[in-house]
Amino acid sequence: MTAIAAGTGSRLLSEPSFPCAKYADAAAYGLDYLREWARAAATLDLTSLERAARLLGEAYRGGQSVFSCGNGGSAAIADHLQCDHLKGIRTGTDLSPRVTSLASNVDVITAIANDIGYEDVFAFQLASQSRSGDVLVAISSSGSSPNIVRSLEWARRNDLRTIALTGFEGQPARRIADVSVHVACRNYGVVEDLHQAAMHAIAQFIRQSRMSVAAIAAARF
Repeated sequence: MTAIAAGTGSRLLSEPSFPCAKYADAAAYGLDYLREWARAAATLDLTSLERAARLLGEAYRGGQSVFSCGNGGSAAIADHLQCDHLKGIRTGTDLSPRVTSLASNVDVITAIANDIGYEDVFAFQLASQSRSGDVLVAISSSGSSPNIVRSLEWARRNDLRTIALTGFEGQPARRIADVSVHVACRNYGVVEDLHQAAMHAIAQFIRQSRMSVAAIAAARF
C-alpha cells in the first residue's frame, strides 16, 4: 500500500480498502490490520484534535452542555464519550462536565424513529434539550449518515458549536462541522479504533490540564 503522509486527511483516498485480499491466518491479518491502523493514524490532523479539545474545554469551563451521537459502533463511542468526559474529566479536577449521549436512550430513539423518522432521532433530541452555545460531537465513519448530517445542520442553524469525527471521505459531515477530526481510511474497524483514541486523548488532555504536576504523577489515566 502507498502510505499517505501525516496531516493529509483532507485528501481523497487513492488506495484500495483494507483488506483487499483473502488471508489464510489471523496472525497475518492482525499484523496488516495494525499496519493499516498506523498508516491511518498518521493521517489525523493533530491541529483538529487541538481545536476539538479547546472547544470542549471551553464548554466544560463555561457550564455548557455537550451532546454526542452516532450509529452502530459510533453510537458505542458516543456512549463511551459520555463516560470518559463526564466522569473521567471530573476525577481530580475542578470541572463538572455536562455530557449527554443522544444514542443511549432506546425508548426515545425508537419513539422518534417510529413516529417521525430515523433521520430525526438526534436532531429532535437536540431541539428539546440543547441551548445556544452548547456543543455537539457527531461521530460517523462515513460522514454521510442522514441522522448525523441532519443533527449537524440543526446544530449549525441553532448556534451550537460542532465537532465531527469522520472516516472514509467523510462528507458532508466534515464540511458542515466547525471542527473535523478525520481519519483517511476505508476500514470501519480502524476508523472506529482511531475515533475512540481521539476521544480518549481529548478527555485525558483536558483532565490533566486542570491538575497539578504532582497530581498527574499520582493519578491513573
